[in-house]
Amino acid sequence: MENEIGIIKSLIDSDLYKLTMQQAVCKLFPRVKVKYKFINRGKTQFPEGFAAELRKEIAKMASLTLKKEEKSFLNKRCGKFLDEVYIDFLNGYRYDPSEVGVTQKGGDLDIEFYGYWYRTILWEVPIMSLVSELYFKMTGQEIEDFHTRTKNIQNKGQLFHQNSMKLADFGSRRRYSFDNQLEVCKTLKAMFGSEKFFVGTSNVYIAFLLDITPIGTHAHEWFMFMGAKYGFKMANEKALEYWVDVYQGDLGIALSDTYTTNIFFKSFNKKYAKLFDGVRHDSGDPFKFIDKTVAHYISLGINPADKTIVFSNALDKDLSLEIAHYCRDKGNGIKCSFGIGTNLTNDVGVKPLNIVIKMVSAEIDGEWVETVKLSDDEGKHTGDSETVDLALKLLKIKNEEVISA
Repeated sequence: MENEIGIIKSLIDSDLYKLTMQQAVCKLFPRVKVKYKFINRGKTQFPEGFAAELRKEIAKMASLTLKKEEKSFLNKRCGKFLDEVYIDFLNGYRYDPSEVGVTQKGGDLDIEFYGYWYRTILWEVPIMSLVSELYFKMTGQEIEDFHTRTKNIQNKGQLFHQNSMKLADFGSRRRYSFDNQLEVCKTLKAMFGSEKFFVGTSNVYIAFLLDITPIGTHAHEWFMFMGAKYGFKMANEKALEYWVDVYQGDLGIALSDTYTTNIFFKSFNKKYAKLFDGVRHDSGDPFKFIDKTVAHYISLGINPADKTIVFSNALDKDLSLEIAHYCRDKGNGIKCSFGIGTNLTNDVGVKPLNIVIKMVSAEIDGEWVETVKLSDDEGKHTGDSETVDLALKLLKIKNEEVISA
């Protein structure tokens, strides 16, 4: 088992934002411990023996190491923001399966992992990928043939190309399989050659295999931890401040919705609005978000045409086209880009899983503190209900203030 390779075949079969956040955590919070938990939003029932198979795959990940060629790729493609010390650290990193607990009761699956944040931060993406790929493998669901799948991707690519829309693959976590995600990116790269329209992928290993740009900045957990450590009112400001301290203006797309967009913009002052290249929309009504973002930049004396919105929330080609037209017609020149996940890497004729893994608590000064995420989508707040209610109260958020669709 020790040297057996499983579904996850590379240490960097993960999303770039996990590496960028890991580097920041190593620099700033090396002694912090955290806990993560699997959330089955779609109430999927998993087949008998699923947990045992998942544990086997997780155990196989202990043998993964950063290959010489992968290390060279990181230095070449990411050396601007991942420093040599961090890449050397990654060279010595090993997954420790003892950090992960997987149990199953009937069809209900429970996954938790715990440990130092700088170590456990890398588990989320491959575990979600494993859950998705194993589920479809064990349930034996029939998918579309290769020709149909390829044609489907080509049609999506053509739509983006014809409308001068930038497309990126954000589909690692809920992909049908690694092979399908790779095939999607291969097809899009072959269609466009350059990175003008297909701008890259969040998956670092696929970026390595295809020699394309890996894309990503930070995730909700970065802001969630700041809420636990510094309080909900200071969370966005501290998250932005520390990100700038580490990356000095690189990786400049700020995630906006961890404590709702309205609260985020209260902290996104002129300093940060100038320093960051733009913002990422990941929940709520995208059209209201465009209006709000443009108005915010204008109120600060910043030309929206100099900024970008990256959209990444449950996108398909039709919604992306609507958003692009709205940006052009009513966005005062603001640029837009689209990171599509499930609808790229799991559009094969089966129903994708609706699953997430979230940080649920962090150890602050020797005490465990609950973490929460307050979504712009109604009913999608995550965290302990009492802590969610406390955050809503402290931030003075009313239901009508979120920008839900």
